[in-house]
Amino acid sequence: MANATLGVPSRVWRNPVRRLGPGLAGLLGLVALIEILPRVGLVDPRFLPPFSEILAALVGQAGSIEFWLALGDTMRGWATGLAIAVVLGVVLGILIGSNQVMRAATATTIEFLRPIPSVALIPLAVLLFGPDMRSTLLLVVYASFWQMLVQVLYGAQDVDPVARETARSYRLSRWTQVRTVTWPTALPYVMTGLRLAASVALILEVTGELIIGSPGLGRSIAVAQSSGAVSIMYALVMVTGLIGVVVNLGARACELRVLRWHPSIRAEAAR
Repeated sequence: MANATLGVPSRVWRNPVRRLGPGLAGLLGLVALIEILPRVGLVDPRFLPPFSEILAALVGQAGSIEFWLALGDTMRGWATGLAIAVVLGVVLGILIGSNQVMRAATATTIEFLRPIPSVALIPLAVLLFGPDMRSTLLLVVYASFWQMLVQVLYGAQDVDPVARETARSYRLSRWTQVRTVTWPTALPYVMTGLRLAASVALILEVTGELIIGSPGLGRSIAVAQSSGAVSIMYALVMVTGLIGVVVNLGARACELRVLRWHPSIRAEAAR
């Protein structure tokens, strides 16, 4: 039983060349295009330098302490904002989703607040905290919180009514009902929300740094752009893209591990 359970994630990553080959080929094609277009004159190299120059700028950045400090600021802001959003989204999602009265009372408010773009809160964040990391943190928490809350709400509402009534008939405590009935049903939704929130949090972290000027890679990109260091600017943009890929792969791996018992994951592993 244990071997079968633990074998699911490993089967997911079977034949990595077949799974990753087309993606790597597309990436190499993009790299070749960025290298060739400026060199043949189809694109002004002042605005898009060849990939080899961007790569050289990236190597140069990797040797500077400022780059690593900015990277650390970005990752710290992203992780802090995501953690706050996940805790708030899970707790409030379970509380609201498990109670019909609370769902009815909060539905309109949630539907009103959720579509507000996080960038629209930048003036408010700057007024409250100034060009500080807390301003960007507010944007990150706000944007990723809704991703978590909505998914957890769906999960809590998806609980089998028979299972819910059975738990009540056995007079299980509220905590036991959440732990044994609500949470197993909501967990796939929680993992989907986590994957979505992780990407959204990174986008808002870099956006906040870029616009507000709080410490991080976003501010470094703005400084490079304003000083005419185009190669460095593209190198830093490339770093943010690589972080996004790593974040997405990490969230997906976490999802596969946590939900290795779920039929959808087992079916995916069997393909």
